[in-house]
Amino acid sequence: MAALFINVEVDPALAKDAAAVKKLVEVCPVNIFAEADLGLLAIVEKNLDECTLCELCLQAAPAGAVRVKKLYGDREVLVRTD
Repeated sequence: MAALFINVEVDPALAKDAAAVKKLVEVCPVNIFAEADLGLLAIVEKNLDECTLCELCLQAAPAGAVRVKKLYGDREVLVRTD
């Protein structure tokens, strides 16, 4: 089932970084991120619409590596740039 309100994009290199994957899994309060086989990052699509826009995932990742797209309104994108 596709999310209605939020989509999350993660840089493919970050999604393969075991330490980064673990950090994303730990910081998300609504379990959007999960660790898949071989330590790869998985996006739990059924949880995407639970996103609170807390930006903890943006803070846990290098600048630009995680993008949170609002699929409503003006389709704003949240991304850490510094």
